Amino acid sequence: MKAAPDAQKRLLDLAELDSVADRLAHRRRTLPELAEIDERSKQYARLATQVIEAETEAGDLAREQTKAESDVDAVRTRADRDQKRLDSGAVTSPRDLASLQSEIASLHKRQGDLEEVVLEIMERREAADSKVRDLVAKRDETAAARSAAEDRRDAALKEIDKEAADVQGRRTGVAAEIPADLLKLYQKLREQYGVGAAMLRHGRCQGCKVALSIAEMNSIKAAPHDEVLRCEECRRILVRTAESGL
Repeated sequence: MKAAPDAQKRLLDLAELDSVADRLAHRRRTLPELAEIDERSKQYARLATQVIEAETEAGDLAREQTKAESDVDAVRTRADRDQKRLDSGAVTSPRDLASLQSEIASLHKRQGDLEEVVLEIMERREAADSKVRDLVAKRDETAAARSAAEDRRDAALKEIDKEAADVQGRRTGVAAEIPADLLKLYQKLREQYGVGAAMLRHGRCQGCKVALSIAEMNSIKAAPHDEVLRCEECRRILVRTAESGL
């Protein structure tokens, strides 16, 4: 393939712009905020599940407390009713009086037992409610941290995309100055090796960093200036410049 030396040298400008574009793309994929957002999202999901579980437990205890308090009220009401009946003097039979007094005593004991149950449930419920508050606070803190990371990510992506658009614009201008067949070869090699063209500098290919042999250098010296050369080692287009050492 033949191409003017100046057109070949423009490949080096194109390769540099492509390298910048690749670095920007890599930076875009590996922003630290992306990993942070992913971790925060997982943390938020775990905490959200824990909040639901804690709220369910607290809700169950609230219903349990309500039932226990209702049982206390029912026993208290029955004991009060029996006490009023006893105090009214309506019961005169010694046997009935003894039975009523025994029932009142039993009800008072039952009420005391139930009140202890209520206190135990209240303590468990207080601990459950405290756990809910702690988990909700952690969940909300995680959401805020994730939101802040998303803002930083968006700002970084905006800057990267701005730079990438500038690089792409400059690349389009450089590519327009390169013959179509040479550009096609460059693109093919770039897809294969990541870099399509490299400078020959002081007898060394800057693509693979391999020093050329004396025979290879002599062959390059003898080649026409418009001959498109390839590195024997990495197969990239080898561009000759004043620094090639020829």
